[in-house]
Amino acid sequence: MTGDHDRQQDSWSHLGPMANRGGAGYPDLLTQVRRLQDAVVGASAPNETIVAVARHLSEIASELEQYEVPEAQAPVGTRTDLPGRGHPFLVPHVVDSWTDSRVEAHVTFTRFYLGGNGAAHGGALPLLFDEVLGRLSSGGGRKVARTAYLHVNYRHITPIGRRLELEATFDREEGRKRYISARLRDGDVVVADADGLFVELRPGQP
Repeated sequence: MTGDHDRQQDSWSHLGPMANRGGAGYPDLLTQVRRLQDAVVGASAPNETIVAVARHLSEIASELEQYEVPEAQAPVGTRTDLPGRGHPFLVPHVVDSWTDSRVEAHVTFTRFYLGGNGAAHGGALPLLFDEVLGRLSSGGGRKVARTAYLHVNYRHITPIGRRLELEATFDREEGRKRYISARLRDGDVVVADADGLFVELRPGQP
């Protein structure tokens, strides 16, 4: 289930070259963070192991905290060559094709995203949809927009550990308003779909 963590065929490369941010070791760091997330969720280790791991993680966190920088200087979320833009919070989807009006991607929800009974947590789906739809809304040379609403329909159980296909389309634009939709499929079955409204920011808006 870690294959999508390690590679990216194509991504939001139209946003500019950022592949060197964080250094050559950053992709592996992200892979190991995601691996840790899955391991923590799936493990039931003895207390002595938990204590030892917590100590090691505290040491690692202390080391990284020495290099804290302002938001604009951090590589996280800017590595457009990596799944989920290189952000461990985002669902690590892999973009297969991109145009100004359409995105096709695939994603495997790993153990970290488990809600229960083999299904992905319901909150993980809006996170995925908002990321992809939001990027599409601001692509193609369009000015940055923010989410006004995101409506998600849960059609079927979204399984973990299985490759799913995602399709998003830029449906129409009315002034500053952009309407975008997406569908997440498990084979021929649509497990969830979404439609969102994204509004272009006015000058000076954060």
